[in-house]
Amino acid sequence: MNSIAARAESVLEALLYRGELPRGEVGSVLGTTDRHARRIVAVLIAKNVVVSESPRAPLRLGFPAALAPRWMPGLFPEKLEP
Repeated sequence: MNSIAARAESVLEALLYRGELPRGEVGSVLGTTDRHARRIVAVLIAKNVVVSESPRAPLRLGFPAALAPRWMPGLFPEKLEP
């Protein structure tokens, strides 16, 4: 996911401030083509970073447990390795 993290930052920021983002606006938020925007959205959905009720519904922020310590440092304990 690191390869798209920089590109996805503007999408995540838009979702944070707006609450949801129509899929058709992702390309303009990213400043890229719709095809490339769909690829980035697909990766974000696969990682549960963003969620959507259907393939045409707006995107919303997801809060995957795996990213909680990174997104909110100090609020959640780090996963301890055995």
